[in-house]
Amino acid sequence: MELEELSVAEKAAMLSGGSEWDSRGNEKAGIPSFVMSDGPHGVRRQLGEGDHLGLGASKPATCFPTAGTVANSWDPALAEEMGEALGQEAHDLDVNVLLGPGMNIKRNPLCGRNFEYYSEDPIVAGRMAAGLIRGIQSNGVSACPKHFAVNSQELRRQASNSVVDERTMREIYLTAFEIAVREAAPMTIMTSYNEINGVYAHENKHLLQDILRDEWGFDGMVVSDWGGSNSAVAAVKAGGSLEMPSPGYTSVRELEGAVKAGTLSEADLNARAAEVAKIARLTKTEGVGRDDLLKDAVAAAHHEVARKVAENSSVLLKNAAAALPLAAGTRVAVIGDMAKTPRFQGSGSSKVNATREENILDELKNAAAATGVTVAGYAQGYDRQGTKNQTLIDEAKTLAAADTADAVIAVVGLDERSESEGLDRSTMAIPQVQNDLVNALTATGKPVIIVLVAGSPVELPWFDAVSAILYVGLSGQAGASATVRALTGQINPSGHLAETWPISYVDCPSAGWYPAIGRDAIYREGPFIGYRYYETANVPVRFPFGYGLSYATFTYSNLTADETGVQFTVTNDSDVPGATVAQLYVTGPSDGVLRPARELKGFAKVQLDAHESKTVRIEFDRYTFRHFDTAANAWRTESGVWTLAVGTNAEDLPLTCEFAIAGDVDAIPADPALGHYLTGDVKHVTDAEMAVLFGHEVIAPGKPTTFGVNDPISSWVDSKGLVARTIAKTLTNREAKTRQKTGAPDLNMLFILNMPPRAMSKMTQGMVDSAMVDAIVKIANGHTFRGLGGIIAGYFRNQSANKRTAKELNND
Repeated sequence: MELEELSVAEKAAMLSGGSEWDSRGNEKAGIPSFVMSDGPHGVRRQLGEGDHLGLGASKPATCFPTAGTVANSWDPALAEEMGEALGQEAHDLDVNVLLGPGMNIKRNPLCGRNFEYYSEDPIVAGRMAAGLIRGIQSNGVSACPKHFAVNSQELRRQASNSVVDERTMREIYLTAFEIAVREAAPMTIMTSYNEINGVYAHENKHLLQDILRDEWGFDGMVVSDWGGSNSAVAAVKAGGSLEMPSPGYTSVRELEGAVKAGTLSEADLNARAAEVAKIARLTKTEGVGRDDLLKDAVAAAHHEVARKVAENSSVLLKNAAAALPLAAGTRVAVIGDMAKTPRFQGSGSSKVNATREENILDELKNAAAATGVTVAGYAQGYDRQGTKNQTLIDEAKTLAAADTADAVIAVVGLDERSESEGLDRSTMAIPQVQNDLVNALTATGKPVIIVLVAGSPVELPWFDAVSAILYVGLSGQAGASATVRALTGQINPSGHLAETWPISYVDCPSAGWYPAIGRDAIYREGPFIGYRYYETANVPVRFPFGYGLSYATFTYSNLTADETGVQFTVTNDSDVPGATVAQLYVTGPSDGVLRPARELKGFAKVQLDAHESKTVRIEFDRYTFRHFDTAANAWRTESGVWTLAVGTNAEDLPLTCEFAIAGDVDAIPADPALGHYLTGDVKHVTDAEMAVLFGHEVIAPGKPTTFGVNDPISSWVDSKGLVARTIAKTLTNREAKTRQKTGAPDLNMLFILNMPPRAMSKMTQGMVDSAMVDAIVKIANGHTFRGLGGIIAGYFRNQSANKRTAKELNND
């Protein structure tokens, strides 16, 4: 039987999940069910029904470095190699669709999920994601880049509206997805929880049809984030294929009713069902059992891949007086709880049950015979949860000051509470007890080498006092051995930062309005995020975008440009092999449209032997000189003299040249009414200037006085009803107590607090329908007894309706 011959109800049933991780197939049409699984940096194949927050047990799998760390390699080929391993594990663990990579732009360093995202720059994010996607899909498994789109905060993530001007959205927040779609052809893409300019992502026709399908040529399946679908009918009309996890049969009835009423075209229903069926057929596996585990040989080989990725992603941030690499014969005091109990991944739905674990202390000891670097002793140094303990600091200082130690390796950074899905960081600082420890260690006069563990930037108040800093990020299960190899010179660190590190959080362009605590998250900084802001507004930073040191030294020379790209020479001036990341930045015509001072448009990882020179070429492409013209709703290139610059980071650009471009429009001076935007001074932008950027006035609504189905449970703290107010306060207090007690966020509580009532009908496998959601909202608005009555009546009505729908689908 052909898909089109199925009944409306049967086709509608294919557009929502059958369980937490499985789609609904159709035997009559020969369409199998398929399995989806989290997997940005490791396959989280859960046992049993599972959950979407990473709380339940999952099969052992390789935990690779997170995206925020892999991006520091600036090596799409390496990302592709990692993707090939991920795809093989997905296949071997009976997973058809791997939910990753995460590739949202890092608008602000405090976003709790930044460790899962690549960069503040769309060129880096897009190229790295494309590599990973190609690798995953080489195994017949679908990759699923996420979260499409403009998803920049965890607070209120299911009930937040990202308000952004069209040009900024197209140039900054969508370009990475465009690159991934055009260069790697992902079979699936996942929408975000939030609204974009007032329309939920999963039912946003402008995003899903006009841009994703019509402009970029995407022909795959669009799946909602788990519980992220709002209206099943609106989603089908707009281009949303599959809502997950399982809303039971509620959506089936809604879609069937809309077709019968003539408010939904059956052709749209057929198109969405065909997209789901296509994935089912393309990713079908043979000979793999649902309970199969990885073979030992595969796990061992992929541990080596994880180490290779970690080795190429660590960033040498400081190396005063060549403190690194450690020389043979050096005796080191190893200090820090994370040196012994490693932290190598973030919390939430991406958390992997690693096949192996390493720690820096043991790896240093294991490598001593080969490196000649010995461990003089270990001290914990700080309480993991940040509780002040002077005894731990005193013990560490005594060890560091002893004659038996020549140098100190201190492993510090962010703890498990700091970086997680479901909540944003409250500060850019690491725990104060760790800062106190570092200050005590530097006071001994010994060289202090910091190994920094964090998935995103942190403030470094002791930067001037330490001898060296090696930033390892969240480096995956083989990160400890990779770190030791870098410290001892067995490998040469070659990572460069894929995001700017400000000196302090107040320097960030969006610090004054992030995260948005109300419904609307207004992106009033426009395109001036990350280095685009710091370089334009001349704000000093700790480390510029693209920054990274090496044990080698490099010289750039001989820049030339032609119609298709730039060419230059890179020379390794040192006695050790190493790699540098050559970066191309462009600056538009001085009399042209509003632009940041410079923007990255290409890069190349260049590996050089000692004293070797190479000619490097970076090609121009469709992204190099374009800007989005909102009036014409089209991409344009301005004619005029552009400045091309090449170097090792956004500030160190020794090679520059001017180059005349014959575009498709003349240069048009920026509107003077943009005011502070013209110099990137976004912190002083007025509402009137913002209205010019957006093309309309932007006014954030106040707190709701009447709650609706899309107001999160957390907002009920302001309810007039005692019951609703008590529910919200109780959940908030319970989450805070759990975090304080365990040192980890309570992801279930956070999910519920961020969840709007309408998501209950999407997350309960049919137990709750839309009528029951309306009754729940009555409780939120103080009508407790009326709401309870509606829930009870709705429950029995819904159960009867579910039975009727099940009979219809089963042809009973």
